[in-house]
Amino acid sequence: MDNEVPGDAAEAAPRRRRTVPPPPLAEMAVERLRSMIIYGELPPSARLIEPELSEKLGISRTPLREALKLLAADGLVMLRPNRNAIVAPLDADELIHLFEAEGCIESFAAKLAAERMTAADLRRLRGLQDRIEALQGAGALEEYFSINQKIHRLIVSGAKNPALVDAHDRLLGRLARARYFALGAQGRWKESVLEHREILAAMEARDGETAQRLFMHHVGRTGEVVAAACASPRNPLSPRGERE
Repeated sequence: MDNEVPGDAAEAAPRRRRTVPPPPLAEMAVERLRSMIIYGELPPSARLIEPELSEKLGISRTPLREALKLLAADGLVMLRPNRNAIVAPLDADELIHLFEAEGCIESFAAKLAAERMTAADLRRLRGLQDRIEALQGAGALEEYFSINQKIHRLIVSGAKNPALVDAHDRLLGRLARARYFALGAQGRWKESVLEHREILAAMEARDGETAQRLFMHHVGRTGEVVAAACASPRNPLSPRGERE
């Protein structure tokens, strides 16, 4: 069982597969900036001013620019010719579509995983569930979110279908900011823990149909919370960064 609790957003949003790894300084900048974006330190549409970020991260502008290109490929940064890059805005319509796609992928993967997961996989899933319940009780939201993402990825990988894993990795990174926000909204955090508990019970019972139904509901509820926030006049997901 994996007993490490990662503290960065690398666990919160898996990197897209790359044939050639980026230089170490660029990779460090990618992980730091990803964390700042997911956890709201860099809000939607915030300008990414290279001299300021270079100083903050302690790197030159060359690896920083490489990092921004990689984050743009992951949908977290928007590059603009002859202007500062910005944190990619969150679009309500796009989020609805992404949550629909995530629900389909994860729920179908849960159905397969309930039938195909090994006993060791299920023990690890039980261990992760115990950890998120402890973290929820301690109010440790960032650590909780990181482990929550590991649960989602473990269930999808338990389907033993590489095509599903690849599609899921691409979606999860794009939805990470919205999913993190949703956990802190309207009691969603506690609700999410209980939903995960029910999903685990279905997985342990090898009940694929129930696991699929529960997972679709779980992802749908998160999407509903985010959609309600986007529709609010005091939208907490609206851009707060300085614009040009």
